Amino acid sequence: MVHGTPGYRGTRVGITQGSGPRHQSDHGAGEQLPRIRVPFWCAKGHETQLVFLKLPDEQIPRTWDCPKCGLPASRDPGHPASTRPEDEIFKSHLDYVKERRSSQDAEVVLAGALERLRARGVLPDQLLGDA
Repeated sequence: MVHGTPGYRGTRVGITQGSGPRHQSDHGAGEQLPRIRVPFWCAKGHETQLVFLKLPDEQIPRTWDCPKCGLPASRDPGHPASTRPEDEIFKSHLDYVKERRSSQDAEVVLAGALERLRARGVLPDQLLGDA
């Protein structure tokens, strides 16, 4: 079955309920969804104001990462959120790999990968300076 409307449409904060896509001229039709602005403060005093749908208080997050410094921010300016323990700080893929493998293991894996590339002719020895 073929529909005359383009793709799927979703809703987000700021979109009016029952309205069409933004590019249509009738986007003023419909009922405005209720929103609230919630401030968060980090330990360094940065204030961040976020907009949420009007939800019960227990459904709005108590903490939020500060976009300026990355520290946790709380909704109470007098009591900043406690800092994260070291094990909760963001880790890259390489950090996780380093936790699982030693430098010697990495050398063995790298040597094996290079050998397979050379065997397939993908990686000529001249590029590595092994000649």
